[in-house]
Amino acid sequence: MGTSTTKVYIVYYSLYKHVEMMAREVQKGANSVEGVEASLWQVPETLSNAIMEKMKAPSKADDVPVIKVEQLLDADGFLFGFPSRFGVMAAQFKAFFDATGELWASQALAGKPAGIFWSTGFHGGGQELTALTGITQLAHHGMLFVPLGYTFGSGMFEMNEVKGGSPYGAGTYASDGSREPTDLELGQAFHQGKYVAQITKKLKS
Repeated sequence: MGTSTTKVYIVYYSLYKHVEMMAREVQKGANSVEGVEASLWQVPETLSNAIMEKMKAPSKADDVPVIKVEQLLDADGFLFGFPSRFGVMAAQFKAFFDATGELWASQALAGKPAGIFWSTGFHGGGQELTALTGITQLAHHGMLFVPLGYTFGSGMFEMNEVKGGSPYGAGTYASDGSREPTDLELGQAFHQGKYVAQITKKLKS
């Protein structure tokens, strides 16, 4: 791999596949930028297999490796994805950030850009608050939060169908778990991956 390659890591946690679906579209968007290599990573699961079975959670993606904290050092930029739990970042992803204390102490990730995407159950489930709980993690690491803004254009103002997301990043609604990300939500995820990858590439050059 040449030194000119910009490496973007899409790091996510997904219990019922909603965030995973978004992550794969984010990866496609990032990889559409010339000179960018975007890869998918899962954070470690903290629930036992027995609990996972009782929750009827599907098996994890077998084509996405579980990331170790120190591997974050290899990336030039990030997109972090996670579901909401009572309006905030899921505990599994928070546990992963909690394990980055050594990187925080040396500020090894400072200056690296990062975007955030997510899934919530319903309108009151934290479409913006969930993102804000992610920004606190980035701030302590000195990372550069890259908001989506309104760069997705008319898709940001859609009122005729339910759409997750906000100026903070791409989002989806899971409802009772049966709803999957729509084409519009996946389109926003693709756009976000491309947008953050472009910024990461600029900052690296």
